[in-house]
Amino acid sequence: MKKIRILSGIVIIAGLILTNACKERFLEITPNGSLDQSVLATYEGVDGLLIGAYSLLDGVTSSFGWQSATSGWVYGSIRAIEADKGTDAGDQPAINPIQTFSETATNSYLNVKWRAVYEGIARCNTTIITANKAKDAGTITDDQYTSFINQARALRGYYHLEAWRLWADKTTNTYVPYVDENTDPKTVRNDMDIRDKIIEDLSAGTDLPNDMKQVGRFNKTVSEVFLAKAYMQMYGDYASALPLLADAEANGTNPAGQKAQLDPLYGEIFDIEKRNGVESIYTVQYSVNDGSGGWNGGWGEVLNFPYKSGGSPGGCCGFFQPTQDFVNSFRTDPNGLPYLDNSYNDEEVTNDEGLTPDDPFTPYAGRLDPRLDWSVGRRGIPFWDWGPMTGSDWIRDQSYAGPYVGKKQVYKKSQEGKYTEVGNWTSGWTANGYRMIRYADVLLLKAECEAMTNSDDLGLGEVNAVRARAANPDGFVKNDDGTNAANYVIGLYPASQFDNTADAMTAIRFERRLELGLEGHRYYDLQRYGYDYLVTELNRILAHEKTMPWGNALYGNATVGPEDVNFPIPQRQIDLSNGNLVQNR
Repeated sequence: MKKIRILSGIVIIAGLILTNACKERFLEITPNGSLDQSVLATYEGVDGLLIGAYSLLDGVTSSFGWQSATSGWVYGSIRAIEADKGTDAGDQPAINPIQTFSETATNSYLNVKWRAVYEGIARCNTTIITANKAKDAGTITDDQYTSFINQARALRGYYHLEAWRLWADKTTNTYVPYVDENTDPKTVRNDMDIRDKIIEDLSAGTDLPNDMKQVGRFNKTVSEVFLAKAYMQMYGDYASALPLLADAEANGTNPAGQKAQLDPLYGEIFDIEKRNGVESIYTVQYSVNDGSGGWNGGWGEVLNFPYKSGGSPGGCCGFFQPTQDFVNSFRTDPNGLPYLDNSYNDEEVTNDEGLTPDDPFTPYAGRLDPRLDWSVGRRGIPFWDWGPMTGSDWIRDQSYAGPYVGKKQVYKKSQEGKYTEVGNWTSGWTANGYRMIRYADVLLLKAECEAMTNSDDLGLGEVNAVRARAANPDGFVKNDDGTNAANYVIGLYPASQFDNTADAMTAIRFERRLELGLEGHRYYDLQRYGYDYLVTELNRILAHEKTMPWGNALYGNATVGPEDVNFPIPQRQIDLSNGNLVQNR
C-alpha cells in the first residue's frame, strides 16, 4: 500500500458494502449490500475494509467533498478568522453564515460533515466486526488481528474526537453519539459523556509499533499525539498529555519508521515532494493521475487556488483568502518577537486593495516573521516558482474578500501535471496531502503542557526550537537575485518571557498561530484555551476586519457569543434520530 488513498479491488468491494452506510438512516452501522461480510473475513478482506476506513481521513467520498474536508479550512481556519471564505458572495453560500457565526442547524455543510465523520466510524466498526469473523475462522493470525483492531479503534477514536470538537458542549451536557460495533442505532443518544470511550479507543493505538512499513497508517506516535490532544481538548488534562508528547518528541516517527524532527527549512514542509518528510508525523495521503479522475487527490481543497486562468496555480476558484489580521500578526518588534499585546494591528501590512496589476505598488517594508510569505501570497512577493504574485488578477473578487491568497497547499509550477490531476476542470486536485500532525505541532503542544503544569522550562525550549528553524535565513523567501523578498526579522524568546504560566501561555498561543496558520488548527486551539478566551479573541479580530474595505461585505454585523464555541447539531440528524438527539444550544 504505497498510498493509502489508492483503491484496490478489495477496497472497491468494501465500498459496495459500505454504500449508503450513512445516507438517510440514523447512524446506520450495519453495512448494506448483497455481499456477506464473511466473504471478506480474510487478511485481504479485513485490510481492504481498514483501508476504506482510512480513506475517510480526508473527509471525501462520492457524496462528500469540500464541505467535510478534514484539512479544516472551513471549520478550523475560516471559523477562526485567519482566513475568510474568499471567492465571491454567491459561491458556496453555506460558508457565509459559518464565517459570520450565524449558521443554523439546517446548514448543509454541517450535515455533510456529520455524515462524513460517522461514515468513517461506520467503516471502522465494519472492519472490527469482520476482523473478529476472520479470527474465529482462523484466516488471520493473532498478531494480524491485534494490529487490525488497534488501528481501527484508533481511527474510530479520532473520528469521534473530530465530532466532539465540532458539536459537544460541556456547558449544556450535550455531546455526540458514541457508536461502536455493538451499538444499536435506535438507542443512540447525545446526552451521555463519551470522553472516556474516545480515550479508550485512542489508547488502543498506542500499542501499535512505530514502524508500520506504510506511510498512510496510524502508528504508536500518531496515536500518542491524538490521545494527548484528546486529553487536552476534552478534559484540560495537561498532566496526562505531557508524557505522551514527551515520548513523541524524543522517540516519535512517521508510520514508515522515519525519525520525526523539524525540517531544517520552514517552506519545504509544504512542498508536495516533502509531503512525507521528516516533519510529517502523519500526512493524509493523496494521489493523482491514478485512474480515479482526481477523487484520490486533494478534492476537499480543490476550491482553494488563485482564480486566474493562466500564469498562476490552479485556475480556480478563489476560496480561502487570508485575513488582514492574520497577515498583520506576522509583524515583529526590533528584537524579532511578535507583538504579544496584539498591537500588531496598530500598523497595517501594505496591501494592493483597489489597485490593478499595472498600478505601481511597493510591498511592506517593515519587519516581518519570514513564515508569513510561506503562508500567504501577497503582491510583489515570489510565490514558489510562479514568479511574484501580481495582485488582483490572482483574486476572483478583491473588493469582496481582500487581496491575499493562501500558499501552503499550492503546488509549484514545475510540478504541474506530475503532482496535479491532468484533464480535469482544474488542476487543483493535487498529491499534496494534508499534514495532519507536524513535529512542530507536537513541540508546541508539549510546550503548552509544560506551561500549564509548571514543568521544566514552561515550554521555552520547544518554542525557541520552532522559532530557530523559522529564523534560518536559508529558508527565507528569496527574489530571483537571491536577496530576501521582504524585511525578515525574527528572534528567540528570552527566559524572562517564560518565568510564569500566564506569560508563557501568551507566547505559546501566539506561536501556534504563526507556525500552524491556515492548517485548520486555530479554532480548536481557541476552544481549548477556554470559551471566554475564544469569544474575546474572535470579537477583537472581527472588530479589526470590519474596518477593512472588504470587511462589511464579509462580516456585516457579525459578533461572537458563548453559543458560538461549537456548531449546532444538524437538524437532519435530529429528525432521523426520531428525537434521540437533542440540540446543543
